[in-house]
Amino acid sequence: MILCILTVDKEETAEKIVNALLDDHLIACGNIIPNVKSYFYWNNEKQITDEVIVLLKTDKSKFPDLVKKVKELHPYELPEIIGIPINYGLPDYIKWVMDSVKI
Repeated sequence: MILCILTVDKEETAEKIVNALLDDHLIACGNIIPNVKSYFYWNNEKQITDEVIVLLKTDKSKFPDLVKKVKELHPYELPEIIGIPINYGLPDYIKWVMDSVKI
């Protein structure tokens, strides 16, 4: 199982991405966390912007297709797409995630 983290520009973008990934069975679940302030450098300029965090749960075998789909739908030139392996968790929950993306 993998936990994927994305940042996007607004809730509407997050909803669009999560719904597309669900429809394609690339994720079992997506959580949208609004109102995040991000600080970073882009093109040698300091940026401070409001963003939305998206948490996605999937199987590692789905990660390449998830990345491809997110890149198609994401408005950023270089989207944050991070996959973190989950080594421990409630076995029944992990089974649900894996079963949900098998379809």
